[in-house]
Amino acid sequence: MELISEHACFGGIQGFYRHASAEIGLPMRFSVFQPPQARLGPVPVLMYLAGLTCTEETFMIKAGAQRYAAQHGIMLVAPDTSPRGTGIAGVADSWDFGDGAGFYLDATQAPWASNFRMYSYVLHELRQTILKQFPAQPDRIGIFGHSMGGHGALVLALRNPAIFHSVSAFAPIAAPSHCPWGQKAFGNYLGADQAAWQQYDATALMQGLQQPFPQGILIDQGLGDKFLTEQLMPERFEAACAQAQQPLTLRRHAGYDHGYYFISTMIEDHLAFHHRILTAN
Repeated sequence: MELISEHACFGGIQGFYRHASAEIGLPMRFSVFQPPQARLGPVPVLMYLAGLTCTEETFMIKAGAQRYAAQHGIMLVAPDTSPRGTGIAGVADSWDFGDGAGFYLDATQAPWASNFRMYSYVLHELRQTILKQFPAQPDRIGIFGHSMGGHGALVLALRNPAIFHSVSAFAPIAAPSHCPWGQKAFGNYLGADQAAWQQYDATALMQGLQQPFPQGILIDQGLGDKFLTEQLMPERFEAACAQAQQPLTLRRHAGYDHGYYFISTMIEDHLAFHHRILTAN
């Protein structure tokens, strides 16, 4: 693991790192905020998955999360949103597919399958790297994200509730099988068989579960979000949660859009939500 840069921040340390990824087959970057409490021993971990076009820097620079992570003693971890430097033809042609758009799945179709394995990278390799290299508590890990990353956070949590003990999202792509972003990504990464898409669709996954997170799921959605109707579809996930008897707090906010002004406004509540669950006995 290579340290790219390190910065004092709210009494803790904000670091940016690079390592050789076996899952991806290429170097990957990630960022970690260690709160001041980490100097005394292992702390809970909250993994953040960013949205389309973002990198490992976006959340740490724009969300204002470190202040609240320092107050609560939570380590923040943010990976890049896709492999970089794959050399695949057309990988950078679209802002919503390829570079910066890994969709937190394991691709099965050529030429994407060899590198686009963000699901396994986050679940296994990055998580184990954090546990080995940083003072992190392995049994107190939560996950959250924004847009494409909100989709990824919900999917990773719903498929691995024994690993991720808390989950929340900002404006997630809640039913990707039914929206243009998801259909483009799933069709190319996973192929035409829509049955294969269901394992990466939070709404479809919730429909097959029964109260997987009894302490609740938190989602914030701006009503001024231009992607709300066509791409995000939180009402589908809301209905699936009702069917699964899953406690869900879906807060709708007039005037807020899809960007980091919205996320930075709501971030304090999300850190408090995860702190409550991750520090419960």
